[in-house]
Amino acid sequence: MDRAQKEKVVDELGQIFESSGVVVVAHYTGLTVAEMQDLRARARAAEASVRVAKNRLAKIALEGKPCASIADYLSGMTVLTFSEDPVAAAKVAEDFAKDNKKFVILGGAMGSAALDRAGVEATSKLPSRDELIAQIAGMIGAPASNIAGAIGAPASNIASILSTIEEKAEAA
Repeated sequence: MDRAQKEKVVDELGQIFESSGVVVVAHYTGLTVAEMQDLRARARAAEASVRVAKNRLAKIALEGKPCASIADYLSGMTVLTFSEDPVAAAKVAEDFAKDNKKFVILGGAMGSAALDRAGVEATSKLPSRDELIAQIAGMIGAPASNIAGAIGAPASNIASILSTIEEKAEAA
């Protein structure tokens, strides 16, 4: 790799570190190509990405970035899983680590906050941005449906009482 290519990789990594909501660092020693493709497919499905980069170049790209704390994890064969959603990459990495014992999560960063192994696991258990939006929409819609139910309830109760009276009158 010549100097121009290295500079390009450092710039790309710098963009990743600046724009990502979460970055997870893991060792992937012993994973097959098919397993790495599976990881990439899972990440794509969750709107996350996977990147293997030279640790030295990644450390250069981390200088002055909010997530510079992950530089300590960059040793050996490391892979970066990242996403704009602060939870998606952590979920992908955790799910993949459960299925593949060769994929060992070291830690990561959420913005300027450093995450150790337990922090990545805790982050993966949080609801994603889409799930939070759905929950909020449900909470906003719930009072309206309750009001509609309360308004319609007396009318249905009256109709029920009238039909009961009518049935009794017919029976007599």
